[in-house]
Amino acid sequence: MKNKNVLKISFIALFAAIICVGCFIRIPLGVIPIVLQNVLCILCGVLLGGLLAGAPTALFLLAGLIGLPVYSGGTSGLAVWMGPTGGFLPGYLLGALVAGFIAGKPSVEQKKITWKNALRVSLAILAGMVILYIPGVIRFSFWANAAGKVPADKTAFAYTMAACVIPYIPGDLLKTVVAIPVALKLRPILAQYLYENTDKD
Repeated sequence: MKNKNVLKISFIALFAAIICVGCFIRIPLGVIPIVLQNVLCILCGVLLGGLLAGAPTALFLLAGLIGLPVYSGGTSGLAVWMGPTGGFLPGYLLGALVAGFIAGKPSVEQKKITWKNALRVSLAILAGMVILYIPGVIRFSFWANAAGKVPADKTAFAYTMAACVIPYIPGDLLKTVVAIPVALKLRPILAQYLYENTDKD
């Protein structure tokens, strides 16, 4: 049991580091850049599953909050949280938790991929990718309205969707498609190190 706990902590730290490295992969697009950190948070949550799902993302967010340059573009600090896109940061955590809850704890039995397991993992990743937008959209809408950025012919919500959501749907769908087989392949492997062989899905 002690070895399992050490391995869990090690994998949490490793996944948090991978999410942090994702800050250097950033493609400018309008108000919000295209990043990999969103799908990395969701993928790590699905890989660990259960109660551990949000741990890597929480560690990543804490690292940036205390000043390490791990947010998108190498930024950090409370100012990022308070900025127009700051709502996406807690969205990462919320999405990872929901995705991990839906996917459930991985088990070695999942080495044989079934349609049920594939569907569950697919829904988990898709749900996580959708849910992470909710806090981001709410925060950006308030900011846009307060800052007078909303055109007269649009609502704050419509402006936010056009600026922060719609342009990123194709890219997020592509990330989701790539993440699904990765999760299905790695979940049973991680289960061998993190959980007892008797654990079920």
